[in-house]
Amino acid sequence: MLPVLHQLAWGEALAYIPEVVAYEPHPLLRNAHLMTFLAAFWPRRLARLPWSTERLFEVEPGTRLLARCHWQRDPQRHPALVLVHGLEGSSESRYMLGIAELAFVAGFSVLRLNQRNCGGTEHLTPTIYNSGLSGDYRAILDELLQRDAVPEVFFAGYSMGGNLVLKMAGELGEAPPSQLRGVCAVCPSLDLAACADTIALPRNFPYEWNFMHSLKHRLRRKALLFPGQYPLDGLQRLHTLRQWDDAITAPRSGYRDADDYYHRASALRVIAQVRLPTLILAAQDDPLVPFELFLDPAIAANPCITLLAPPFGGHCGFIARAGGDERFWAEARLVEFCREQSKMRSDPEPSLDKLRGPR
Repeated sequence: MLPVLHQLAWGEALAYIPEVVAYEPHPLLRNAHLMTFLAAFWPRRLARLPWSTERLFEVEPGTRLLARCHWQRDPQRHPALVLVHGLEGSSESRYMLGIAELAFVAGFSVLRLNQRNCGGTEHLTPTIYNSGLSGDYRAILDELLQRDAVPEVFFAGYSMGGNLVLKMAGELGEAPPSQLRGVCAVCPSLDLAACADTIALPRNFPYEWNFMHSLKHRLRRKALLFPGQYPLDGLQRLHTLRQWDDAITAPRSGYRDADDYYHRASALRVIAQVRLPTLILAAQDDPLVPFELFLDPAIAANPCITLLAPPFGGHCGFIARAGGDERFWAEARLVEFCREQSKMRSDPEPSLDKLRGPR
């Protein structure tokens, strides 16, 4: 165990995790793009992850989110970790499954959420998803506390999902529910305008092309399910995320235009108001999220926020030299942080072999 890697502008007062395992990148993956690409496809070890059950959360009238849940045998005796994926991801994204296994073994019930329309759930809402829908996760938090009586809840998000959970934490402000014990974000896109401009750089053309291809394909499926609500005229003229947000996301989500959307939906606008233990993991070589965002005074002056920022890691990659549970460093640190913040320190229920099956 080594001291905290990077406190950057903070100093030592922010050490909510007094010791962490230092990140040593895989020796062949010091290139940020290669790290980013391979992390999305590298299989996780899932032998210890039990069956998932489906749960629909109604977050507003007519809109439901699908969660794939791995409950401990007695959920009221265990903390719960809610996972939120990134842009065009789903509950089946590799990092979602990897974190789920580590957290379940650590004694957490785990909910792998699909954002609106993701993971084949276009039929569950007439709306589309966007980075400002933090209210969806507040609704899920409220249901877990009121209906399920879960004693502790943690939220963790990757990229776009990281922006969403940080935005929720900031909006809760001075009085978050006492059962909400912590929030984690990996490479969060907490300034949407800056991230859109970065993705539009020539070096990032493959990422933007992939996002746009997937978004257009999803909208075409949506148009078939909700005839007349999603005209497809001009779709072929949209080539960048900013163009997409200006033409599709903003008008369909109640924003004036892309600039209005980016301002109102960015977690950076409210992150100074966060008042619960928060972990942010960011790579200084992230090709999609400018590292300068994490040096913002709104983060640096907030004693509730811990930043771990190794020089390498790419975008949501962090593939380590080590193997086993430490292969994906950010996933391990995220679960470690939640265990440190939990007052329960529970172990998983026995007889895991009886629960094992489809995930």
